[in-house]
Amino acid sequence: MIAAWWNGLAAQERRVLAVGGVVAALLLGWALLWHPLAQRRAELERDLGQQRSELAFVRAGAAEIAHRRATGAQAGGQRAGKSLLALADATARSGGLGDALKRVEPAGAKTVKVAFESARFDALVGWIEALAASYGVEAVELSVDRTEGVGFVNARVTLQDAP
Repeated sequence: MIAAWWNGLAAQERRVLAVGGVVAALLLGWALLWHPLAQRRAELERDLGQQRSELAFVRAGAAEIAHRRATGAQAGGQRAGKSLLALADATARSGGLGDALKRVEPAGAKTVKVAFESARFDALVGWIEALAASYGVEAVELSVDRTEGVGFVNARVTLQDAP
């Protein structure tokens, strides 16, 4: 039936339909195959660039952590024989957190729990950073709750001597 219809067409009409069919097939191939694949490739290339920059960031962070651990372990010897309990208490008081310091108690052989009420958040973070940088002491657990007043928090910190 289709062959009879095709043979009934003039040569020029058959040529137009054949060219139109080829063009339609090419457009469908482009729209259904080539274009989606090209878009996906562009997305993957963009993602790859982003992942490479994230990898560089993570590697830089890992190098910084390794450096801090190395210098922190060396700085741990500069404690003048103070226990972690005494060190936490003394550095908190000298770091401007004396009024907020409510409790310092041992939680293990190399672990101390420290509680603060209405402490300045920036001073608390600075204190934790100073302990890590100067003495090799790590904050292994931190719980912070907002209090009334901008920038003030209640906090519980678990500190541990670096191995």
